[in-house]
Amino acid sequence: MGRILAIDYGRRRCGLAVTDELRLVGSPLETVETARLLDYLKRYLEKNKVDIIIIGEPTTLKGEPSESARYIEPFIPRLRALLPEGLEIVRYDERFTSTLAHKAMIDGGLKKMARRDKALVDRTAATIILNDYLQSIYNK
Repeated sequence: MGRILAIDYGRRRCGLAVTDELRLVGSPLETVETARLLDYLKRYLEKNKVDIIIIGEPTTLKGEPSESARYIEPFIPRLRALLPEGLEIVRYDERFTSTLAHKAMIDGGLKKMARRDKALVDRTAATIILNDYLQSIYNK
């Protein structure tokens, strides 16, 4: 069984999170500049077995695609072209993940300066997306 990798896609940088081999829990992996994301993923996939990639789906409170969704649309076909046969892409609602990431950082005792690290926020948001996805599939 391969891991599940989650992407919190952003215009400048992307937060990444990945499960353990048993797919029990997601953990922060890396924050990568968006321009370098495909190269990073290609190298990662060559070294690690991944079966599913979760991409955060930015939506409004009404459940409609948000303004930032338009940046993800062109990325999806480029990602599909890179992926090995059979690797699944799942888009998953990411509403409130940045807010939840900040709250988790506060609850974890991080100082204010550390919470300003946008790369850390992106990795944390990716981890929240991944763990929410895991809960949704295991709690059916």
